Amino acid sequence: MNATDHSYIIRLAWEDRTTFEEIKERTGLTESQVIVIMRRELKPSSFRLWRKRISGRVTKHRKLLEQHISVVKTDDEA
Repeated sequence: MNATDHSYIIRLAWEDRTTFEEIKERTGLTESQVIVIMRRELKPSSFRLWRKRISGRVTKHRKLLEQHISVVKTDDEA
């Protein structure tokens, strides 16, 4: 992988609406591989900020997002 590939992966990882599943579909990299790249390419403080930002964020995991959407729809219908 070259610097352009890393920049693309980093951009996708920072985007709130791009799930790790989408990153895998686009790049072939798993969540753990993305984390390794982020750890290696970002400054330590930036990496910690990114990890804090994505932890528990439903939009980074397709399954959590789908569950969240179905719960919101159910609550709206009640």
